[in-house]
Amino acid sequence: MINSSLKALGQMLAKKEVSSVELTQTFLNRIDALNPQINAYIALDKDKTLAQAKAADVRIAAGNAAPLTGIPIAQKDIFCATGWKTTCGSKILANFVAPYDAHVISQFDAAGAVNLGKTNQDEFAMGSSTETSAFGICRNPWSEAHVPGGSSGGSAAAVAARMAPLSIGTDTGGSIRQPASFCGRSE
Repeated sequence: MINSSLKALGQMLAKKEVSSVELTQTFLNRIDALNPQINAYIALDKDKTLAQAKAADVRIAAGNAAPLTGIPIAQKDIFCATGWKTTCGSKILANFVAPYDAHVISQFDAAGAVNLGKTNQDEFAMGSSTETSAFGICRNPWSEAHVPGGSSGGSAAAVAARMAPLSIGTDTGGSIRQPASFCGRSE
């Protein structure tokens, strides 16, 4: 499942070949196994994540699924998500819990997507290596001696390491294009 496209995952969910809870747990297990070395995620809340997956399964069973319903996604830590720590990679915001959702988060929530967690980034999205995060350096999953790029390095590393099938990043001056290139793989 971890190598499946979003379309294939959506089809598996629609055909009930897998539940969102099962799919989400698969990615949470990968995060548990790989995140200590890669540090792609800086905020996880498995209870919230699995509650969203359960709600997605109910929505799918009721025939009210949208294309992203039940799909687990990672979210760059720059986006506020109600009840989630949102640090922007900075100790200044280490205890900030978002009281509202960023528009993109509300759109994913409305679509029934499942939030896996918040991904590492350069502090306040100012950098191009994801080495300036107050929560530790993010590593490139293809070579941990190399950077994943930045500022959305955690997002790219999470997808490349198959810790998420999809991740939200930002792009001001290449902040997701560069990490996508650094963490991409040519076969």
